Amino acid sequence: MEPEYAIIGGGIVGLSVAHGLLALGKRVAVYDEGDNGIRASRGNFGLIWVQGNGLNLPAYSLWTRRSAAAWRDFADEIEQQCNTRLNLKQEGGFRYCLNEDELADVAEQYRGLAAQTGDDYPFEVLGHNALRHEEPNIGPNVAGATLHHEDGHVNPLALLRSLATLVRQQGGQIFNSITIDKITRSNSKYALFSGKHELARAQHVVLCSGIGNRTLGPSLGFKASVRPQRGQVLITEKTAPLMRRPSDVIRQVDEGGVQIGASAEEVGTDDRDSLAITAQLAAEAQQLFPALSNVNIVRGWGALRIMSPDGLPIYQHSKTHPGAFFVTCHSGITLAAAHAKFLPLWIVGHSDAPDLECFSEDRFETHPN
Repeated sequence: MEPEYAIIGGGIVGLSVAHGLLALGKRVAVYDEGDNGIRASRGNFGLIWVQGNGLNLPAYSLWTRRSAAAWRDFADEIEQQCNTRLNLKQEGGFRYCLNEDELADVAEQYRGLAAQTGDDYPFEVLGHNALRHEEPNIGPNVAGATLHHEDGHVNPLALLRSLATLVRQQGGQIFNSITIDKITRSNSKYALFSGKHELARAQHVVLCSGIGNRTLGPSLGFKASVRPQRGQVLITEKTAPLMRRPSDVIRQVDEGGVQIGASAEEVGTDDRDSLAITAQLAAEAQQLFPALSNVNIVRGWGALRIMSPDGLPIYQHSKTHPGAFFVTCHSGITLAAAHAKFLPLWIVGHSDAPDLECFSEDRFETHPN
């Protein structure tokens, strides 16, 4: 049966949207390039992160917090339906600061954001002694940290696998190892092509293919202003519990290894790791947690974030192609709950849909890439 919605991209973003549309009773097919493509979902840090988001656009702070608040129910649903564990922990997260001035600046930024979003921004500022009480293994040169109580982390690969399972359970179709390189519209239907071959038709199409949106987007009336940004990540051998909570640069995963990252490099689509960045990340991690000097690094990789000109999501309904949508972000884990629970309401035009106008491409007309 012909799908109502064709989702291009089967990573965390695409599968979250597919799950949400299926929950609304829509017929959905997902077309995924597979593991040979540029897949942020297999290289990310696994954070559900609120603090610091939206400093330049408070609406983004509210959007990420809405998603974070929905994550527990979202995870429970996936775990029950798929008989799996996502190992979600949402007990807060730290942003570490190495000097007092940095800590004061971050705290002032967060107070300003709280004032713009209703003063309900549950964070606290911990000096070194208070931080050591929370994290006994913290290094002596760490001045302190901000602790935001809505932050957390999850196993991202378990999430990716489980979302694919859930979509299939809901009756959605997932087509793997398929590159959609052209989409045309005629007679109110979208035709999807791989090479010269038409693979399917659908009433609506939702572009969730990350960097692939740059290729497909313009033909459907989108500016498609996205670029890759490389981040490198290390992971250590399994070790005894070393830290209670994650931070934006280091966390201990559920299997016991410590994940360290992440760099921000403008190198195009080069996703290789480099020894120089590996050394830098390892040194920074040891400064935070000196006990890591006795722990071996067992893996390292580079992965590409999907970045818009201002680093925020893009949600756009095409002005020239009715029924075509552009969805991209670099916070696919944080926003997974929102993309499953709330974004589909916007896609189908539901009366309870969130107002996402501030995330449209129109904002780049005065601030081009």
